[in-house]
Parts: sequence; structure tokens; C-alpha cells
Amino acid sequence: MEAGAVELAVGMGLPKMVARVLIGLWLSEDGRLTAAELSRGLNVSPASISMAVGYLTQQGLIRRERDPQRRRDIYVVDDDAWYHSTVISAQQTLAAAEITKAAGQTLGLDTPVGRRLARGGAFLERISLDALASAERWRDLPP
Repeated sequence: MEAGAVELAVGMGLPKMVARVLIGLWLSEDGRLTAAELSRGLNVSPASISMAVGYLTQQGLIRRERDPQRRRDIYVVDDDAWYHSTVISAQQTLAAAEITKAAGQTLGLDTPVGRRLARGGAFLERISLDALASAERWRDLPP
């Protein structure tokens, strides 16, 4: 199952190491592992883990918690991971939409490039807002 899940995640655009770390966390008993545990379990360097968890944290797929007793980070994947990832992605697309729409206005709606950018920006804005509303509506969906 793990290899197939990693390949699926890679096919969806995740770098292979990022996919391996994400799947490793998903398949762990409680969805919580340290960098050392990930490194040992995946048989890769701590630097590889660091790069992957940085990416996954930025995308909202995992979060970092601090273990105050051992002074180390624990990486966590939980039930809200998809919600957070969807919101972050939609917010990034919304920001791109605003820039694209503004560029279209600057170039002028009477030009082909300006119209194309304004229309593309409006499309991105609409689907981003729809994704944000949908994520909120379905956030507490039972299994």
C-alpha cells in the first residue's frame, strides 16, 4: 500500500521525498513522528526529512509541535490536514487572481492581453472563493 500511495502522490505533483514523508506520517499509528523516526523509517538523511517537512508544513498538510521535555519537533498529520491544505492553496490562487486581474486592468481591457488576463484573474478568483466556501462547508464531514 505504501509504495502505491507514494506513486499516487508523486503523480499528483508532490516531490518523491515529500510524498514518502507524508505517506509515512499518514500510515503511522497516531500520525505523529519525530524527524529521527521519519529518517530511520524511510532510511534517508535528516536533511531530506527537513526539506520535506518544510514543504508539507508550508502547504498545511502537516504541522510541527514542540516536545518541551525532549526539546525536539514532532510532525503531525491530523483530520484537519486536507482542510488546511485546501484553504492555503485557495488563498494562494486568490492572491494570483488579484495580481492577474490588476495586470489586465493596467494593460487595458481594450487589448487582447488585458482582456485575457482580466478574464483569467476573474476565473481564478471565482474558483478560489468557491473552494474556500466549500472547504468551510465540508470541514466537519464525518468519515
